[in-house]
Amino acid sequence: MVVAHAATGRSFPVDHYFPALHARLREAGADAEAIELGGRCVALITADAEYGLDNGFNLLETSTRPVRRSEGGLLRLAEITQHGLAHTHAALQADGACVMNASQHPDCSRSMDWYRRVRVERPIYRELVEYRGWRHWEGIDAKAQNGANVGVPVGDAVRALNVMIGLAAAHVALFANSPLESGRETGLRETRLTVWPRVFQGSRFAGDGMLTQCPPRPFVDLGDYFRWLFRPGTVSRSLPMGRRHDYKSAPTVLLDGDPSLSAFLTSCGWRGRRTDNGETVDLVPDASHFEHSQIAQFMDARLRYRLDSLPPLAELMAAWRRRDGLEALFEAHGVDIYIEGRCPGAGFPDSILLGEAGPDVADSMVMSPIALQWGLMQRLDDAERVMARRSWPQLRELRDRAMQCALADPAVADLCREVLEVASAGLSEEERPLLAYAWHVLQTRRCAADRMLESWRSAPAGDAARLAYVAERHRAVLLPLVQA
Repeated sequence: MVVAHAATGRSFPVDHYFPALHARLREAGADAEAIELGGRCVALITADAEYGLDNGFNLLETSTRPVRRSEGGLLRLAEITQHGLAHTHAALQADGACVMNASQHPDCSRSMDWYRRVRVERPIYRELVEYRGWRHWEGIDAKAQNGANVGVPVGDAVRALNVMIGLAAAHVALFANSPLESGRETGLRETRLTVWPRVFQGSRFAGDGMLTQCPPRPFVDLGDYFRWLFRPGTVSRSLPMGRRHDYKSAPTVLLDGDPSLSAFLTSCGWRGRRTDNGETVDLVPDASHFEHSQIAQFMDARLRYRLDSLPPLAELMAAWRRRDGLEALFEAHGVDIYIEGRCPGAGFPDSILLGEAGPDVADSMVMSPIALQWGLMQRLDDAERVMARRSWPQLRELRDRAMQCALADPAVADLCREVLEVASAGLSEEERPLLAYAWHVLQTRRCAADRMLESWRSAPAGDAARLAYVAERHRAVLLPLVQA
């Protein structure tokens, strides 16, 4: 969620937000655990959600708990999400701030000075910037997405990943919401997705940038995917000394000589140094290092998983060499696997959308990306047929055209129509209204970026006046709460 000062629209690092949110959650009867880094609260965890930060104090992030079909599925998730947004909306008033309906702040510095001022001090960022040479500050202007995360059976995981990568253009176009950057028009409808080539420009390891690029063909199975992810030419990220799931904050080891993960896993052990204190250690490979390293790529979709129990490393390596071997191994060890969609730009109902489309469309805006992904996951055969009508290179070209033109491109609009038809068929009758926003964008050929551009171009002269005008029109508004 892009945070802005309510009166001026300037990008705003929160200060009083977490104490105010904690008080509100207590009033609502919700227990909340506070998480601190460097003496500052960076998250509150409740039974339903984690209210936190992404890379900076100017970029809020809320992650809901997993919701299963048996407890209401998407409809229950919509209730949790709406209540969470109400808590955030109220708590931001303590800072005089608001959430903008934008997937990137329209006029914010990406300088190193601003980066140092607002960055969350997570240990992983020191590795990425100081050791690997990432230009992490390129994303400090509050780039945001409505991340869609959908569980899939392990046997369908690679098919689902291929569908999300292949049909990325539809997810980009329907939810594009960042036509502005650093106070200027960019010529794109979704500028946010240009961040990765800039982050890796001049990176110490060419392999880091390679893992942002679409593979040359769809993946065949899990083994194929992980061979691509950990292939020669890539360099392993730092690795934990023990199995932990808080990968952004856990103490880790940088391996001497910068090997690929594949090289490390086939060794008897490797010397390295700890990222927290510089101490030299010898790290023995095990299956936890394979599981940990799933975070390494930055494509349009990621495969994320956790195992109930870890197999012996030799067993994992043998399964990796067999066709569909990892699928069988993961299932035997109790895998929980999901597809993380990374394309949809963040979007929230604002007064302009309400006036244009009404409350039903506006109310569905936040949930539309995950409803779209969930529907496709229920109709993988149909989704693959949509892909098969275009070549793999054509699908990637459509993704680039979607970033630039969104629904103004006829071929992109045609793909969006086919994707929405498949996704709608994959939803129950009660769930289909959650796609109302996506259908509205398709029918009008106007995404959120188009609406923001109209405001920007009609705003009063002067940088400050223009930003305040856009922020007033495109701040998130609170719709009536669904009763849980």
